[in-house]
Amino acid sequence: MTRKYSPEQEAKAAKIKLILMDVDGVMTDGKLYYFPNAEGKMVEFKGFNSHDGLGLYLCAFVGIPTGVISGRVSPATEERAKILKMKYVYQGHLDKIASFEEILADAGVTAEETAYIGDDFPDLPLMRKVGLSVAVANARPELLAEADFVTEHVGGEGAVRDAVELILKASGKWDEAVARYNLQSAKVC
Repeated sequence: MTRKYSPEQEAKAAKIKLILMDVDGVMTDGKLYYFPNAEGKMVEFKGFNSHDGLGLYLCAFVGIPTGVISGRVSPATEERAKILKMKYVYQGHLDKIASFEEILADAGVTAEETAYIGDDFPDLPLMRKVGLSVAVANARPELLAEADFVTEHVGGEGAVRDAVELILKASGKWDEAVARYNLQSAKVC
């Protein structure tokens, strides 16, 4: 079944030149796992969804930069972002507005040309500033109420991919992004 988007969602998504997101609860299911390493020091583990990963890789392929702004610092996030060719990795930043403004200046885009994907209260200020605000399906009710787009999937289980597909389809970059997979998808939107 193909998801239908509203004309307003498509219009906003068509303008997007940069995609930013939170990590825990968006790229992951929000669970944090701690295991002792050989020296007994606790090491954090996270699980990332491969569907989200391919979506972010497709963004890099068609020239839409992506990035994360997270309050937590995690080597797993750093590694995942590197693998997915994410341009911006801001960790340990509870003041997400300052990081956001720095990224916009570097990217040379406006807030209206930016999408932000969030799930909890620290994400709301950014969602109110961007051209396309996205809440994952299991986001806090306050975010769901204000989002331009709510994903079908919950955080860590394909939510990022839902947002990426909307943006790529609305901007006319979907066919280019998936051409290597021999998809005939011009009528999916």
